[in-house]
Amino acid sequence: MHKMNCLIVDDENMGRKLMEDNVSQIPFLNLVASCKNAMEALEVLKSQSIDLIFLDIQMPGMSGMQFMASLTNPPLVIFVTAYADFAVESYDVHAVDYLLKPVSLERFTLAANKAYQTFNLAEKSSNTAPLEDFFFINVEYSLVRITISQVTHIEGLKDYVKIYLEGERRPVLTKATMKSLEAKLAPHGFMRVHKSFIVNVRKIESVKQLRIKIGTHDIPVSDSHGTELIERLNATRPN
Repeated sequence: MHKMNCLIVDDENMGRKLMEDNVSQIPFLNLVASCKNAMEALEVLKSQSIDLIFLDIQMPGMSGMQFMASLTNPPLVIFVTAYADFAVESYDVHAVDYLLKPVSLERFTLAANKAYQTFNLAEKSSNTAPLEDFFFINVEYSLVRITISQVTHIEGLKDYVKIYLEGERRPVLTKATMKSLEAKLAPHGFMRVHKSFIVNVRKIESVKQLRIKIGTHDIPVSDSHGTELIERLNATRPN
């Protein structure tokens, strides 16, 4: 197992200790350093190879957002904060996840797994290559290009999946696994909400009684994914 070198940056001593404890329980994470401010973290980055940063946002001096903006080739980042105000901004710096304190070990593990998937995908391609906004699938003996930003959601069948696209009446049917598509799309803001459904979070119009509305589609949310979904959506709400 290729471990990810990670860095914790939080000005609160208790926050750092809790994150350190969580990191110690994830087998593929290797804690390199735990810093109380951005300047300490910058010194670590000068001498150590870091794959993932668990980063607080509201810190004295340089904030977490300013810190990320100062890096020319930043590692993956998971924001861990007590404030929901910056969730939308976190998408601008391609954050893997946005965790609200207090963070349960279960929620922390979900975020870490998401980072590990992204890390492994990046390892297979160029480390500096930007995320492609398309992929190709087989449809009736042809290769068809799918633009990721146009995908609203994906429905899993027994051996096939239906890929629903914005502006298209009919979904694209292809032979693929939900697991492979989830790994491919997670870095682009998609999440699994049910064993049979993956959704583009940016396309969600409403959620009521664990049913997602995207256009004319009514998508179920399983109990096991409901908490993560609601937490993620609540993080984007204004005060």
